Amino acid sequence: MKTLRFFLMTLGLMCFTLTFQSCLDDDDDDGWELRHPNALVTVKPIDDKSFFLQLDDKTTLLPTNIGASPFGAKEVRALVNYSEVNKPSEGYSKAVQINWIDSLLTKQIAPDLGADNDKIYGTDPVEIINDWVTIAEDGYLTLRFRTIFNEGSKPHFVNLLASTDPAKPYEVEFRHNAYDDVYGKEADGLVAFNLSSLPDTEGKTVKLKLKWKSFTGDKSYEFDYCTRKATEGKSGVTDARSALKLK
Repeated sequence: MKTLRFFLMTLGLMCFTLTFQSCLDDDDDDGWELRHPNALVTVKPIDDKSFFLQLDDKTTLLPTNIGASPFGAKEVRALVNYSEVNKPSEGYSKAVQINWIDSLLTKQIAPDLGADNDKIYGTDPVEIINDWVTIAEDGYLTLRFRTIFNEGSKPHFVNLLASTDPAKPYEVEFRHNAYDDVYGKEADGLVAFNLSSLPDTEGKTVKLKLKWKSFTGDKSYEFDYCTRKATEGKSGVTDARSALKLK
């Protein structure tokens, strides 16, 4: 179980510890735009010297100012600030300069533990936030969520469980174990779940139903979902860092 730190929202802007930071001039008129994310991507390593970014189901980005992936051989979801550049894209959709990039906690769907699900994965409430980073794309379900968090407490545990009902192959449930850390202030977190263990949609777009326990009762939402098509890069997912204390 690896940890993800919750990040606090200040004036609606997210503050991140950046994995890669370009040389930015704080007095530059464009400084504000460069300091905040302009895309959510999948980081896909090709080998130990190169990688590319999957922007959406059809668009790929070739970084021109970084060689190897900052996250090694593992595939992760990440927030990035990039700028398009006038350079050869070498078969990718666009050539870009990465100004900074920061990985998200990226996990597989958790194994079903039957009667132990509540004990291990928890039943503590969260609110799923309707935001541009709450999306099902490129074979991942990425979620921004909000809960109560006390700094210095034991890391919370978040997971995604798949339905065991054969009639509901595309139904999943978000689980949150706060380990009794239920007092404090509101904080938001980001997490991405790899959906490759769900049945193949065979090229069709289906409804992926997400269920969760909110502070006002059980809720659900449906996303458009299609199994990811094969792309270059290595498979494999890691629990990567991001900015709330979680695991």
